[in-house]
Amino acid sequence: MTGLALYIHWPFCVSKCPYCDFNSHVRDSVDQTAWREALLADMAHEAALTARAKLTSIFFGGGTPSLMPPSTVAALIASAERHWGFAEDIEITLEANPSSVEAARFADLAAAGINRVSLGLQSLDDNALRFLGRAHDVSEGLAALETAQTAFARTSFDLIYALPGQDADAWEAELRRALDFGTGHLSLYQLTIEPGTRFATLAARGELGEAEPDDGAVLYELTQDLTETAGLPAYEISNHARPDEESRHNLTYWRYEPYAGIGPGAHGRRNCSATTRHRKPENWMSAVDRNGHGLQAEEALSDYDLGAERLVMGLRLTEGVARDRLPRELLDEAAIERLTAHGLLRSDPNCLAATANGRLVLNSVLAEIVADEKAAA
Repeated sequence: MTGLALYIHWPFCVSKCPYCDFNSHVRDSVDQTAWREALLADMAHEAALTARAKLTSIFFGGGTPSLMPPSTVAALIASAERHWGFAEDIEITLEANPSSVEAARFADLAAAGINRVSLGLQSLDDNALRFLGRAHDVSEGLAALETAQTAFARTSFDLIYALPGQDADAWEAELRRALDFGTGHLSLYQLTIEPGTRFATLAARGELGEAEPDDGAVLYELTQDLTETAGLPAYEISNHARPDEESRHNLTYWRYEPYAGIGPGAHGRRNCSATTRHRKPENWMSAVDRNGHGLQAEEALSDYDLGAERLVMGLRLTEGVARDRLPRELLDEAAIERLTAHGLLRSDPNCLAATANGRLVLNSVLAEIVADEKAAA
């Protein structure tokens, strides 16, 4: 093992979130000392199993990690460096909400070692932000963006499109405005209705309509054209960047390279195994106290499983996935040939990749080209 990414999950939110499932993790106060020590213990467990690796990236994600005390962030970064050592150009990212409270911490977080921030703007329209249940408005979000661009070496932000009633003209105007802010990376997601969220409840009542598939496709193609022209082409289905400003941490996932995950609910892939931490914060903390780590499960993956996950992740990327990293029995070559002829795949002896049209219907493409495991055996 030559390189490793580290994901640090901070589960706590400061307010209820209508589009994720962390509502049970809202806390008015957290014992920061206890949490710092538990995360350090969980990290030490993973380090002992991956000692030959150097860290290429660290990602602080989850609920509201930008409200972690900078001293805790600094302690985790310092401990990670002692355990593994850092690649010379290590990327250390923190997810942040664009509130004035969090923006006030950006300088201290940068001093603690964060060199990249991913900012959850989500929209440049106040009505859309209210619909999405966000606490910030556009002016507060843009003030946080300006602060972030001053504090950190690299800044990314995300937007959600294909909202109910949003047409191509409205999305084009919003995206052009976003591109004018000059960040080197944008994450642009179509609205999806996830089970268990407020949006799912509204949709079930007929009070919320998702964009029609054809409308979503039009907005997706518009997104590709505008970002390409602006010099931030898509390198993944929903992610766009200038050359050399891609998210190195997320590329670890999509290229199916090893990563360790610590903290409640964190997943990992290392040593040909899938790891899962206890999701509920109290259960994770109890496991750390009892066992010295927060692992709930560790499952060895078969060659077929490894190849299938590698394919699913790799086809999200414009670059695709190297064929020599896929077991031969995984792929239905006849289906690949057929979908290549239809312009949904690019295939040669060395690489398999989805075209722009193929990435638009990737789930259907995957269902066609993955051979049944029992048949393959």
